Amino acid sequence: MDNAFDSKQTKKVTSNKKPKPKFLDRLQYLLPKIVLAPTLLITVVCIYGYIIWTGALSLTNSRFLPSFNHFIGFGQYAKLMENDRWLTSITNLGIFGLLFLAIVIVLGVGLAILLDQNIRNEGVIRSIYLYPMALSFIVTGTAWKWILNPGLGIEKMVRDWGFTDFRFDWIVDSNMVIYTLVIAAVWQSSGFVMAMFLAGLRGIDSSIIKAAQIDGASLPRIYWSIVLPCLRPVFFSAVIITSHIAIKSFDLVTALTAGGPGYSSDLPALFMYAYSFTRGQTALGSASAMMMLAGILAILVPYLYSELREKKS
Repeated sequence: MDNAFDSKQTKKVTSNKKPKPKFLDRLQYLLPKIVLAPTLLITVVCIYGYIIWTGALSLTNSRFLPSFNHFIGFGQYAKLMENDRWLTSITNLGIFGLLFLAIVIVLGVGLAILLDQNIRNEGVIRSIYLYPMALSFIVTGTAWKWILNPGLGIEKMVRDWGFTDFRFDWIVDSNMVIYTLVIAAVWQSSGFVMAMFLAGLRGIDSSIIKAAQIDGASLPRIYWSIVLPCLRPVFFSAVIITSHIAIKSFDLVTALTAGGPGYSSDLPALFMYAYSFTRGQTALGSASAMMMLAGILAILVPYLYSELREKKS
């Protein structure tokens, strides 16, 4: 009797439960999409939309204001390849990018390996290395402009010490000024690359290293043959990030050298800004922007392809 009564009560409670309204299920399904919709719209319009718009401008003969009345095809790109300032900026980008990339990665790996040895005051040293990354490139460029100024920086300080023949005037030497950009950029970014490699080192299984030590492998051999190959994804990420920084460098150049002397330290981003907004050659500036985008894609697409291929395999 009790069992029959309990079953009747259970059926009664179950029958009293109201079905969940369909519009609540629908709202629960649509809510994430509604929340993300503004961000998606802004991304599509303000990034991809303006990329398409810039590409279209580069095919026109626009001057001070955008004009789509006269399409001239790839004529602006032909002018770009005949422009001495553009060719100088591309050469400078090659020098700056290669040196910046190589030095930052070597320093980053070296500092990460040093901190991975569980040295004393590791937290303090890591903070010192990372501090420059907390500054903007404008601040970095301004500070190094003072440091490298022959009248009040390193050259003056060493001469005041009695070394009157000492010269360090790269910032006013058109043949050496591009290397001052490398110095400032390396100073700011090497700590960030160090943090990337240090995180990668701390993620390696310690049993692999212990097994190599038991087999009699020396510490340099362990890092060269075991640890560094395991950091291949970190190397790829570091190359992508530092290459992107080099290609889009604008604020550092503006604050440190302003492209001078003359335009001997020009980079493509400074060229693009000058021709688009100060010289009234919008189409030529747009063509240079598309060339910069092509440079970034030339680095990014092979990286993404290799990553996706590894995931599939």
